[in-house]
Amino acid sequence: MGNRNRFGKTAVGIAGGIILAAAVAAGVFHAVSSAGYVTTDDAYVDGRVHAVSAKVGGMVGRVCVRENQPVKKGDTLVEIDTPDYDVRVREAVAVLKAEEARLTEAKAKIKAARAFLTVKSVACRQAILDKMRAGRLFSQGVLSKERLEKAVTAVDLARAEMVAAGEGETQARAARELEEALVVTRKSALEAARLNLGYTRITAPADGYVTKKAVETGNMIQPGQPLMAVVALDDVWVLANYKETQLERVHPGQDVLIKVDTYPGHDFRGKVESLMAGTGSAFSLFPPENALGNYVKVVQRIPVRITLEKAEDPEHRLRVGMSVIARIRIKGD
Repeated sequence: MGNRNRFGKTAVGIAGGIILAAAVAAGVFHAVSSAGYVTTDDAYVDGRVHAVSAKVGGMVGRVCVRENQPVKKGDTLVEIDTPDYDVRVREAVAVLKAEEARLTEAKAKIKAARAFLTVKSVACRQAILDKMRAGRLFSQGVLSKERLEKAVTAVDLARAEMVAAGEGETQARAARELEEALVVTRKSALEAARLNLGYTRITAPADGYVTKKAVETGNMIQPGQPLMAVVALDDVWVLANYKETQLERVHPGQDVLIKVDTYPGHDFRGKVESLMAGTGSAFSLFPPENALGNYVKVVQRIPVRITLEKAEDPEHRLRVGMSVIARIRIKGD
């Protein structure tokens, strides 16, 4: 019985020693393998999320996509009923044509006014010549004073008519300039109406996947209303929030080993692209006010942007928001 107890104690001791040795070995292995790296699990996949909203209001006639559907840039996402916008385009066209007709009329009037001014200018010059001739004849006693006075009056009348014709030409020119400005305005209104008609077809701003779809056929939507988002999964990166005490030897260009929680058996690789110009808290909605006297020192985190190698791997597609463990290799720096 005593031998069995001693044997049991010996076995327990051996087992405990093995466990302890394994723990120590694991700790040593972790320390060795971690040497030359800085690691954080406060990291995630980030990417470009394109918000899709309405530029014009109206009733939704058709929703052309479903949630999580892949789309290409320019694909139709939503169509708004167009009758109201068609009418506005036709009205704008009609108004523009009427204004262009008035401009044509104004141009014709200014031509007539210039011609009339020319006639009155010639008549005025002729009246002046007649007056000069009448003056010479009167001085020679050939022409009566009454005829001379009539010649003088004719000059005054011709000058008045020339001035009136000049004013008429000025008014006609002003009317033409006004009509030209109105035509420009009407053309702008037509362009705006056509743009609004075009905005009734809402398209994908980029290649990606539809998400956060919040619109259905028959909905009444308003300008600026969010309808969905398109996430471009072919252009994602990792945003890793490292402690400020870890970044002394971190710089752009360093290799990064990336593990994603979704794919535990698969490693991704990338490089440090840049370090944010400030800590995350410095750019928060309510940044810390250290001058208020209630400052408590907390180790801050600085976002590091990591680009991924562009290796297409449909079996391990990264999606925005996935949790990541990022290890930056600083060994040898």
